[in-house]
Amino acid sequence: MQRTKQELYEWIERLDGPALITYWDEGEAASEYTQETKQYDWHSHARGQFFCVESGLVHMHTAHGSWLLPPHRAGWMPPGELHKVSISGPLTGWGVFLHPDLAHCLPKQPCVIGVNPLMRELVHRASSWTWNDELNERQQRVMTVLLEEIGDAPLEPLHLPMPVDRRLLRIANAVLEQPHDNRSLEEWAAWAGLSARTLSRLFRSETALSFAQWRQQARLTKGLEQLADGLPVATVADGLGYASTSAFIAMFRRCFGHPPARYFGQRAMA
Repeated sequence: MQRTKQELYEWIERLDGPALITYWDEGEAASEYTQETKQYDWHSHARGQFFCVESGLVHMHTAHGSWLLPPHRAGWMPPGELHKVSISGPLTGWGVFLHPDLAHCLPKQPCVIGVNPLMRELVHRASSWTWNDELNERQQRVMTVLLEEIGDAPLEPLHLPMPVDRRLLRIANAVLEQPHDNRSLEEWAAWAGLSARTLSRLFRSETALSFAQWRQQARLTKGLEQLADGLPVATVADGLGYASTSAFIAMFRRCFGHPPARYFGQRAMA
């Protein structure tokens, strides 16, 4: 059923309609995001949002860090969670908005998960349902299976946690702005006005990652965005400060299991 984005906007913030509202990208009635807009400032939804990217890349930001959604991965945003969104590449996708009463069985924090064929087909079937009717018994069963599939889906390591300490946050923002900067931990510590030992200890305490691990994840985050925008792998590698394209590809493969071209081209159906 073809429906407008305005209709979607109206229904996703209402709690008196069906418990499950689905959308499927078929041109005009895609998700809440449009291909013309690349940045969405801080906002939240009354319902929980589960969104799968088919093409393009979505970068979700919250006060606790950021999450990347490359193709064929899905993001979960709990009800009321304040977030902003940036988009790279032409975006298409599908997903659902869930009544808060259904969110108790899903993760309490935003996350990125893998998508399987059953999950995709359930949403596709539900995309023909009307948005102004309560779910019937058969639709309730479809919803129950979908929730089970979402709850059991594997987590993807696409989270970049942000530190809280103002000195660490200053370093983290500088790395994100200039990912090619290869200053050592000692040099960054001196720049921010703390000891290398304190920087190392606080970074692990606040992000659960060493500074080197966090910088690597930050660079890969930036790299994923640039690759989604169509930049050549060699250009991305150079801009991120890697000594060679092959070094970047090797790091990408270690972290994500595939080289960049295959990662964006595959249909990751677990």
